[in-house]
Amino acid sequence: MHKLAEHIVSGYDDDLNQLTTTLSELGALVEAMTSDSVKSIKKRDSELAKQVITMDKRANLLQEQIDEDALRLMALRHPMATDLRRTIGAIRSANDLERVGDLAEGIARRAISINDEDKIGLAKGVYRIGKLVKSQLSGALDALLREDADKALQVWLADEDVDEMYNAIFRELLTYMMGDPRTITACASFLFVAKNLERIGDHATNICESVYFTVHGKQLVNDESLDGLRSY
Repeated sequence: MHKLAEHIVSGYDDDLNQLTTTLSELGALVEAMTSDSVKSIKKRDSELAKQVITMDKRANLLQEQIDEDALRLMALRHPMATDLRRTIGAIRSANDLERVGDLAEGIARRAISINDEDKIGLAKGVYRIGKLVKSQLSGALDALLREDADKALQVWLADEDVDEMYNAIFRELLTYMMGDPRTITACASFLFVAKNLERIGDHATNICESVYFTVHGKQLVNDESLDGLRSY
């Protein structure tokens, strides 16, 4: 990150810091939404699910604010090099975080339906992937706010674990549905939740790619120096 002395405009750092502050608020909000949406199923707490749904409006407003602030910064300050990448990265990450909020809201809405049905023992896999995705999202947010490309790479590489767990849950629930058609409705709901969690993991990896681009000025997926670390 440029030193203050390198900025021609004295308020430039304040603008960048404000952008980071709003991004941090949005990140904390959608992280809580993700955690609470899963918890609302585990605890069969529909009131908590309703709270998650109401939080989505705030997430949308924060994302819009970040877009407006970033565009105004680019128009007025004409950022260059790393500062330009930071600004673009903030826009990209805010969009991913807003989508995480939407997915968490979707889980919360499905939780209300699940909680209205009799309790069944099909949710353990969903809780496991929820725990893994929450850890992945937390790591991505930490990398984002610290501009830590090494942490971003670590989280990005771990996405395969989420994909493998989702595939295992899909097979498990499909087996339940084939064995007992009475579980089809419940299994379909849990598949929806698991898919949304898997998609939240995808957005976490997108954030990691934005962090890597901000720090190194090149796309993580195209960095040939990382070929040895990939298992695909």
